[in-house]
Amino acid sequence: MSSDAGRNSGKKTAHGTLARRKRRLRSVDLRRCEVTHGRVHAYYRSEHGDNPALLQSSSDVDAMVDALLASRPSENLAALHSLERPLMPAGVPDHELLVGARGDLQVGVLSYMDDGNWVSFDPSGGRGDASYSIMGNATEFPSHSELPITLVRQAVKEFLSSGGQRPTCIQWQEPEFW
Repeated sequence: MSSDAGRNSGKKTAHGTLARRKRRLRSVDLRRCEVTHGRVHAYYRSEHGDNPALLQSSSDVDAMVDALLASRPSENLAALHSLERPLMPAGVPDHELLVGARGDLQVGVLSYMDDGNWVSFDPSGGRGDASYSIMGNATEFPSHSELPITLVRQAVKEFLSSGGQRPTCIQWQEPEFW
């Protein structure tokens, strides 16, 4: 076999490999690939006290919200802490996002704490005061704080991807009592 023939067969093999890779890439829906840079510890079940759930993707957020929606009223609230933010000198997080979800109403609440306290706000109305619980401990939320569950999901995903910043996709209110 001549050296030209050997080079041509190598080109055909490389071309075939490239064509196979292109076909595989076309079958991947890049819009559905998850890209995040955040990591969040989530506490919402009694077993999470020493071993919190780790949220790293939007599908992890959806799974947590789905679990809250399906849970008993005594376990429908989660406390989230971003691992992308520094700890305070005492070794505790400098922030917290509370996320509540009610499956019977398909609504939820959010509360964000860092240098101040903020609660989700729905200007269109909603129910009066609402109560959600984490590991059996109730937390009261003010009127107009419940949001459609789709907005709750969106806000938690923003919290994850922003490295623990207060989500901007919803409106917030400063609670009178807290």
